[in-house]
Amino acid sequence: MENLSALALEPVVIRNIEKWLSGNYDIVTKNEIKKLIEDKNTEELTNAFYKDLEFGTGGLRGIMGVGTNKMNKYTIAAATQGLSNYLKKSFPGEQLKVAIAFDSRNNSKAFAKITADTFSANGIKVYLFEELRPTPELSFTIRHFGCHSGVVLTASHNPKEYNGYKAYWNDGAQMVAPHDTNVIEEVQRIASVDEIKLEGNPSLIQIIGKEIDKEYIEKTASLSVAKEAIYRQKDLKIVYTPIHGSGITVVPEMLKKFGFENVHVVEKQSMPDGNFPTVIYPNPEEKDALTLAIEKAKDLDADLVMATDPDADRVGIAIKNSDGQFQLLNGNQTGSLLIYYLLSSWKEAGKISGKEYVVKTIVTTDLIANMANAFGVKNYDTLTGFKFIAEVIRNLEGKETFIGGGEESYGYLVGDFVRDKDAVNACAFIAEMVAWAKDKGSSLYETMVDMYIAYGFYKESLISITKKGKTGAEEIKQMMKNLRDNPPLTVAGSKILKICDYENVIQKDLSTGKIEPLPYPKSDVLQFIAEDGTKISARPSGTEPKIKFYFSVNEKLSSKGQFKAVDKALDEKIKQVIKDLGIE
Repeated sequence: MENLSALALEPVVIRNIEKWLSGNYDIVTKNEIKKLIEDKNTEELTNAFYKDLEFGTGGLRGIMGVGTNKMNKYTIAAATQGLSNYLKKSFPGEQLKVAIAFDSRNNSKAFAKITADTFSANGIKVYLFEELRPTPELSFTIRHFGCHSGVVLTASHNPKEYNGYKAYWNDGAQMVAPHDTNVIEEVQRIASVDEIKLEGNPSLIQIIGKEIDKEYIEKTASLSVAKEAIYRQKDLKIVYTPIHGSGITVVPEMLKKFGFENVHVVEKQSMPDGNFPTVIYPNPEEKDALTLAIEKAKDLDADLVMATDPDADRVGIAIKNSDGQFQLLNGNQTGSLLIYYLLSSWKEAGKISGKEYVVKTIVTTDLIANMANAFGVKNYDTLTGFKFIAEVIRNLEGKETFIGGGEESYGYLVGDFVRDKDAVNACAFIAEMVAWAKDKGSSLYETMVDMYIAYGFYKESLISITKKGKTGAEEIKQMMKNLRDNPPLTVAGSKILKICDYENVIQKDLSTGKIEPLPYPKSDVLQFIAEDGTKISARPSGTEPKIKFYFSVNEKLSSKGQFKAVDKALDEKIKQVIKDLGIE
């Protein structure tokens, strides 16, 4: 095309554009590409075609639109065809089965239909949810039906222009190596859109719904540890918002099943809507996303506020502090409290025998490991991504007992019959935890302070820097290179003692110069650990165009009266660490 050759585009971009314009793609798609060429929109053409979408820590995720690097019916169908090809190679001679779910995002239902059609066109039995459902329920469904794989169409908490495709293996967990890379290799082998089977086989697609909800709810409720406390505190005032997402389908019903009778849903955010009209980002990490819920909680004088993201695998909470004001907890605080509650309630019930364990990620607070050790329970660390937590559960199945686990990014899990972070499950147990504390004459905020006094006051912070497109990816790569080449030697007046480089799978003791291997797969993460226990982690996101910096500091807390002073001192320390690193 003459207009295309006149643009200053890289050869790979031109090849991919020409492939789509000459291939068996629909006319609407081709016209969109031609319009970008006519407008000489080289930046958009480059971002859309400079590479293929790849599986990261959460599968495929990207902005919706035309192109090899965008979420659209062809990239989704290609991923499904590649996954189908891989399943056939992995389970020869078996009648393959998959489950499919989707959330409230724009196009999620249509993308789920395309996914179901492609699987069924390949002779694979499909269990497709009738309407939107939480991601963790998809994990449950895979295990419930004995499926070989599964897919959920969601972009989790990303802005409304995004969508995604999370692929699962037969244990109900998101894919880890070698399956994730093998599927991408299968996708890359697809030379033409004509190799993708798009004509579905309706006889192989079974619609599922409320019968699975019932099984999932009953199984989760069977894990409850403090049923008597809930009964006594059944009027606990709970405000819940699904932020226009899939949580509305199951969370209120789950809370009711656990025994909570005073649950108030934020009506303005109760309807599923992929435009997320009441928030900028449908992310429970963001204060703005909980604004309406906190307003309602103030009116009701509620005990607890909970918000789930669009696919209901992550939950954010707010509780009343010592001044009677609603305070948002970060992911480390909620995760620590949940593990503290589980360890305490299991001990009270006489359920700790020495074979139990919890799991967290390497960027999640070490307070969890300290508490586990104090209770005689093992703690396992994993790389970032819940699929690695699920991998530990799989490897220890039948040998040790999983109590719970989580990661700082607001993802938690109690019990092992789901193999992904589960906000539906977590909402129920967070409410149970508040009831347990209230039954003892305490609040969750007071319980948190008590936890810090007993096991150390840990405080964490996170900075995310967004770098979009191809140039952004290159900038992030350079930032990591600079950190490797010129690591910090001191932060906030404390010497760096150890550097952990997960990309090169080594850890170096700076005091002795000794280098040892790290017991993890290769991952682009750097950690710096200081003499005073300060920990800094740098990690490019696997699902978003971001680089994330995690900061953890800690101090002893001797009494409740010291809390505010130590809290302020830790805040100042984090600010100094950030300043010393020159990140902001």
